[in-house]
Amino acid sequence: MAREFQRGHKAKISDLTAGTDLYVGVSIAGPGLTFDISCFGLDANEQLSDDRYFVFYNQPKSPEESIQQLGAQAGDSESFRVTLDRIPAGIHRLSFTASVDGDGQMSQIGPGYIRIVAGGEEVVRYSFTGSEFSTERALMIGDFYLKDVWRFAAVGQGFDGGLAALLKNFGGEVAEEEAAPEQQVPAQATGAPGFAPPPQAAAPAPSFGAPAQAPAQAPAPAAAFAAPPQPAAHQPAAPQQPVHSAPTMVGPLTTPPAAPYGQPPHPPQQPGPPSYGQVPGRQPGYGGQVPPPAPAPAPYGQQPAYGQQPPYGQQPSYGQQPPYGQAPGQAPGQIPGQQPAAGAGLAAALQPYKEAPTGARWTPQNQQLMRVDLSMGGQAVLARQGSMVLYQGKVDFSYKGAGFAGRIVGNATGQEMQLMRCTGRGQVFLAETGAHLHAIELQGDGICVSAENVLAFDESLQHEVRRIEGHGIPGGALFTMQFQGSGTVIVKTHGVPVVLPVTPTTFADSNAIVAWSSASQVIISSQVRLRRNAYPGHSGETVNLQFRGAPGNFIVVQPYEV
Repeated sequence: MAREFQRGHKAKISDLTAGTDLYVGVSIAGPGLTFDISCFGLDANEQLSDDRYFVFYNQPKSPEESIQQLGAQAGDSESFRVTLDRIPAGIHRLSFTASVDGDGQMSQIGPGYIRIVAGGEEVVRYSFTGSEFSTERALMIGDFYLKDVWRFAAVGQGFDGGLAALLKNFGGEVAEEEAAPEQQVPAQATGAPGFAPPPQAAAPAPSFGAPAQAPAQAPAPAAAFAAPPQPAAHQPAAPQQPVHSAPTMVGPLTTPPAAPYGQPPHPPQQPGPPSYGQVPGRQPGYGGQVPPPAPAPAPYGQQPAYGQQPPYGQQPSYGQQPPYGQAPGQAPGQIPGQQPAAGAGLAAALQPYKEAPTGARWTPQNQQLMRVDLSMGGQAVLARQGSMVLYQGKVDFSYKGAGFAGRIVGNATGQEMQLMRCTGRGQVFLAETGAHLHAIELQGDGICVSAENVLAFDESLQHEVRRIEGHGIPGGALFTMQFQGSGTVIVKTHGVPVVLPVTPTTFADSNAIVAWSSASQVIISSQVRLRRNAYPGHSGETVNLQFRGAPGNFIVVQPYEV
């Protein structure tokens, strides 16, 4: 038998039910009115210190899914699932509210209620009517609050202003947006709605501690890495492990200024025989004037512009002027009437692309190719399957299963991160789709890298897959790999990345983020909007990753956006 509450009544949840997995149903209706029903997760100061705990139509669940918005069902205008034993310690109150979307007042509503269902049985109900209110446009209906134990209170307090005023009252911020025609949602498809909800016999109460029409498959809860148990209100909590100032880079994260992107370094050329008509030992040109220097050669594989000198050993293309002092059809350095020396031009052309000198275990050959010498260090390398483009010596390749964590990545993204184990005494060259490669050496410190950006790493490194879950992230979650110990990680990026320090206002797009220091705290930042995202002109930048941490923490971002 459900207990009937009046305004101001309170009770311990343990006195109502022994369960902690609860269904909360809200019913509110009025002629021609549309309502936004929300839940605010508040801290000890009754403030919304973390926007992720404002559960509403644009953000239907909290990070660890202890609060979930389920929609209209079982005769309720809106319903929620609340799992009390999973609510973080920093949340002390859950306030269930309703606000008018558009014109209207709470005095126009008919009979409404909030009810709690546990184990398929309704245990408490608080009913209200519009006669209890006047010009208010919002209503605080009922609260779950923590006072030694979780309790429920029937509030029934009207509030001037709408959802924006409620949000500001709880310390939240309203995102500014450009004026755009707001889409009106009809209250009901058929005329004026009835004031009373359908009889409970026709729409039975949910049978779980969860609703009868619960989602088909409840997503797995977010890892503790993605949702810390107690987010800080103003300053981030002190990290639990030593803060690493910056990773030691084997190869720089920026392009070397020696040559433009895609252009091989051009070796100095030895002066050839004097040009036709030139006296040996004298400067060319009339009056000893040195002719202007030839323009820089075009990038590899590209035809030089008209009038530009081709690279050494390359014949001018059709319509291109030969270099100064060179007859048409004559190779550079060739004396007129003499046959060119066999192989001299080819050797000079291939010289810039020779294998980089050895001396280190990991050696970048260029921006897109990395070489690892397995004979140095005496340990195996784990790399993405299919990333080997060449190897020399006696090298063995074997399949390396990603384990249970890898299967989680595969099930969620449709592409399991499959690794191969490289052992032996030889050199392996690694690359993937022309991505830029960067070697990051760890010396007892740690780093988190997006799983999509990991190419290879030393097997000696401790590694595990972490999941950052958030509503609005492509694929539903961001999978990262956390590395700890001593060894090298090869990170691939789209273009040249940038390294930035973590500040209290550091946000990054989930597609652009590459890596960050393991001591940084990562949370999902939803740009709270009071209008639905369906109107034209929406920016699309509603979900970002926010990074928090002590001075010395960093993030790595690539110039890439899906």
